[in-house]
Amino acid sequence: MAKGIKHIMYKYPDRKQKDLIPILQDIQNEHGFISEEHIHEITKTLDIPGSRIYGIATFYNQFKFKQPAEIHIRICSGSACHVMGGDSLWENLRSKLNIQENGRSKDGKISIEEVPCLGSCALAPVIQVNDTYHTRLNKKKIDSIIDSIKNKPASV
Repeated sequence: MAKGIKHIMYKYPDRKQKDLIPILQDIQNEHGFISEEHIHEITKTLDIPGSRIYGIATFYNQFKFKQPAEIHIRICSGSACHVMGGDSLWENLRSKLNIQENGRSKDGKISIEEVPCLGSCALAPVIQVNDTYHTRLNKKKIDSIIDSIKNKPASV
């Protein structure tokens, strides 16, 4: 079994399709993302085709398939954020953090992921930095977030 998921799979003794989403959530909570190896192991254990697992997992924007950086920013691209000027704020954010086309900074410390909605439309525009939501954003608030990110010491 893939490293570190054996104990997760044992939490679901029925090993039925109904357990898929909780299993995916547990794997991501522990590993930060869901790897191809994880999907392969779920396929073998639950006897569900990998394409079906991937199809279900990609339906929900909570699941990640790449290892996020130390600082992971989720940018809302929903209608409310767009109407409230989010697009120009997001471009400013990407530019000032020097985010590359692959969604990562040159040093690999920061990753950005655009998501269809963060579920905080009344507080638009919104981003999520790791587990913290930043709402009702404007240029000044974005600049403050960027300063705090740039001044954050690297993890040991």
